[in-house]
Amino acid sequence: MKVVIQRVSTARVVVEDEIVGAIDGGLMILLGVKEGDGPKEADWLAGKVANLRIFNDDAGKMNRSILDAGGSALVVSQFTLYGDCSRGRRPSFIQAAAPEEADRLYQYFCDRLREQGCPVETGRFQTTMQVSLTNDGPVTLVLETPGF
Repeated sequence: MKVVIQRVSTARVVVEDEIVGAIDGGLMILLGVKEGDGPKEADWLAGKVANLRIFNDDAGKMNRSILDAGGSALVVSQFTLYGDCSRGRRPSFIQAAAPEEADRLYQYFCDRLREQGCPVETGRFQTTMQVSLTNDGPVTLVLETPGF
């Protein structure tokens, strides 16, 4: 699994002119699931994201997690994170998990974040979404699960 995390002051997802998820302050998380990923990867990644110290403390240093800062997460499924652009001009998505498995692990990841005390909003799986955000910092990180 792979995530692109952005610390945001606001973020929202719109589907067909309807806001389906929105947060004020926290993390915008784009989540990619690859073939072979499972609960072990989702558990590790959710724990890492929830406890990653990327929010400023009173001294202005990145020393607080989303849980410490009282922020929320907006999680959007993003199969294109596993797009391979190394050959030709059109990305290959053969590394991405099948939609049914990706959706199951996407929901599982969101549930693991919630269990740790992080409020979670989501996009809508397998739809065209318009995502807007205001990056705070800017702070943007890419995390990928290690080979277990």
